[in-house]
This record gives sequence, C-alpha cells and structure tokens, in this order.
Amino acid sequence: MSTDLYRDITDLAHDTPGWLQLVAELWTEAGLLLFGVLFLVGWWRARPADSRAMALAVLAPLGTAFGYVVSELLKSVVDEERPCRAVAGAAASIVECPPHGDWSFPSNHSAIAGAAAIALALAWRGIVWLTVPMALLMAFSRVFVGVHYPHDVAAGLVLGALAAVLFVKLLTGPVRALADTMRMSRSAAACWLAGAGPAVPDHAVSRRRREPMHRRV
Repeated sequence: MSTDLYRDITDLAHDTPGWLQLVAELWTEAGLLLFGVLFLVGWWRARPADSRAMALAVLAPLGTAFGYVVSELLKSVVDEERPCRAVAGAAASIVECPPHGDWSFPSNHSAIAGAAAIALALAWRGIVWLTVPMALLMAFSRVFVGVHYPHDVAAGLVLGALAAVLFVKLLTGPVRALADTMRMSRSAAACWLAGAGPAVPDHAVSRRRREPMHRRV
C-alpha cells in the first residue's frame, strides 16, 4: 500500500508546475532552518519567564537532536532501500536519489520535524498551530520529491515526537535547577543566557530576606 501511495504522490508531483516542485525541494531544508529560528525566538521569550519555561525552551532543540539520533540509529538497523531506487515503474525523483547506504526508514527529516514541532509546542503552547503543519508539510515533501515512502515519513514523525517528549519530560527538572543556578550566578554571561526571570516585587524580596531569621531548626 505504501508503494502504491508513493507512486501516486510522485506521479502527482510530476504533474505540478515547476515552481511548486522547486518549493517542495527547498522546503525540505528550509523548514529545518525555520525551526532553528523558532528555537532562538523561544529561548529569547523565555528569558523573562520562570525557570521552568527557560528549561523547556533550552530542551526544545536538544530534544530535537535526540529525536534525530534515535532515528539515525534505527535507520542503521533497518537498512531499507530508497524508493527512488527500489520501486519499479515509479516516476523519477525530483531531487537526486541518495546513494546506496543512505537508507530510507525512518525519514530523518521527518523525525527532526516531528521532534521540533512537539518540543516547541511544549515550550510555547501558542505556536502549535504553526509547528505541526510545518512538520507535516516537511514530511510530505520528502515523499513528494521522491526520496521516501509514506511509511518512512509517518514513522519519522511519530518517532521524533515521542523521543522529544521523553527527553523533555526526563530533563526538565535538572535543567530547571540549572537555570535557577545560572540566574543567581555572578557570571554576567550565565545570567544573560538564563535571563533575568520574572520580576519579584520589593515586598517579596524583603520577606525572603527576613524569613531565615524566624526559622527554628
């Protein structure tokens, strides 16, 4: 079924205008760059937020990298040939078919896209409307240009998303503590990277300073 769907999509791709084929080809890489920009924006907007928000912003790109690593490890085990070389009678791929040994399952691009979409959504819930469609379009573009089966990109999206969620959930606590430490550091660089955090009212600061004097151990 995946092979038939691959043929249908690549046939459709060859019937589309040349400019659309070019957009699909460019999007497979440009989408990754746009995710990178969103990581930076997410980190910047978390600088005045609490330490948990900063931890999630920092973990978003790291969780995406973890999703890629998991995908690459699985790819080296499965050894599935690219459809642009294996599917007889299919339309030629729009982009050059990757060399033998650059295996097809799962799609690394899709794993990165799935991981980035979900990791960013965890750190910045309001952006899910953008990141999920981006990931889906990136995954579809890999089939459209002829270098992956549909099941490759579906598996990549799911694998990347799950890997990112697991990575972020496991490390939020430690990275949150690190953000707190950096914000209290005397190092200007550490404070700038972690951000100032939320503003604390003067009366709250005074209460915190007085609190240890009234404690009894």
